[in-house]
Amino acid sequence: MNLLFTYPETIVDVKASAIPSIWPDAVTIVAVARIPNPGIHRQALRSHRKNRKMICEINANPLLDGITFSGGDPLYHPQEFLALVKQIKEATGQNIWCYTGYTFEQIQNDEMLKPILDYVDVIVDGRFEPDLYSPYLEFRGSSNQRIIRVR
Repeated sequence: MNLLFTYPETIVDVKASAIPSIWPDAVTIVAVARIPNPGIHRQALRSHRKNRKMICEINANPLLDGITFSGGDPLYHPQEFLALVKQIKEATGQNIWCYTGYTFEQIQNDEMLKPILDYVDVIVDGRFEPDLYSPYLEFRGSSNQRIIRVR
């Protein structure tokens, strides 16, 4: 699994009760394609260095309130994602959100996916459905998606 890119800091507007608040969040976009075979060891080493660099940047920013994994579904590569999310959670203690096309029930019932729930605080589940899109939904693109507090 490759990290495609990260936004070191984005602003998320939250409407908790009647009082809007703003907090910065680090967003990581995960590439769906696996690491290709040629040069796999060099690429894996670069990925490990990239992870360490990202963790250092997260820990150096006192304003961050969380990390969001999105873009290509991180759960398509459950073992690799588990190692990454565990490393980041343990090293930063940050609040972690994960967007996935899987439903929460599918994750709970899959022995490969379920351990990921130990390190994710919020899952936004369900595939994005263009016919169910609404610009009025908070933190999700279509009405079939759910925001589930895991921890």
